[in-house]
Amino acid sequence: MLLKDLKTIFDDALVSTYGLEETRSFFSLLTDHYFNFSKFILAIAPNTSLNEHQTATMLQALKELKQQKPIQHIIGHTYFMDLKFSVNQHTLIPRPETEELVRWVLDDYTSKSIKNLAVLDIGTGSGCIAISLAKYLKNAALCAIDISSGALDVAVINGQLNNVKVSFSKQDIFTSKLDSKYDVIISNPPYVRNLEKREMAANVLDFEPALALFVSDADPLLYYKAIAEFANRNLNKNGSLYLEINQYLGYDTQALLKNMGFVSVEMRKDMFGNDRMIKAIIGN
Repeated sequence: MLLKDLKTIFDDALVSTYGLEETRSFFSLLTDHYFNFSKFILAIAPNTSLNEHQTATMLQALKELKQQKPIQHIIGHTYFMDLKFSVNQHTLIPRPETEELVRWVLDDYTSKSIKNLAVLDIGTGSGCIAISLAKYLKNAALCAIDISSGALDVAVINGQLNNVKVSFSKQDIFTSKLDSKYDVIISNPPYVRNLEKREMAANVLDFEPALALFVSDADPLLYYKAIAEFANRNLNKNGSLYLEINQYLGYDTQALLKNMGFVSVEMRKDMFGNDRMIKAIIGN
């Protein structure tokens, strides 16, 4: 099959669901991933011929895209903070809003001369937060925990892929026995209420782990309470807590942290204008 004809098949099948720009992006990502084709190949060599195996590979990917399987799961990786990360059904796909949380930490600590900065990432998933901080904060010692064995397996692979040292361990934040002290604790915990599911796309609901996404409508700040309690016990003096938050619960999360003794509680918006992250300092 000619490449240009396969592209027409993709367009006909996907544009109504994803739009033309995203469909073109999918096609380019797939041909680069499977065949190492340049993104300009359709412009310079549209009559490139694909053999039977190559065609079958692309048509299988098309089938999965029609089922709204994330392109990151199809090719098995994505990029976060300019680093490559493996992802699968056990992990959330890293999002650009989370990069903003990581950059906040980097802005605060890159220029500080703190030796052996101790950092803990709670609910690490793919490891994207911890690994990025380990990569760009050369003076930091990173630890990361998650309750999911499947996610931790992926995180360990990603640490090796990016040539950084992170201590990963299986822990439940509600029962954790960790008693180490940290200068920074960071977390992107589950925060989507069940009532918000109707706002979410099928590629998230059907393919990303519910354990990492959803909380009950009755107690949506459950994880934040547990993390704050842990941080109260385990942050060093003047230590910082960084959290990604539910945009609809920003002021509630701020109030929770203030009531639990944190000071200098600052909330920031993400690139889309939504309340998305909070920094708080441990009180005396």
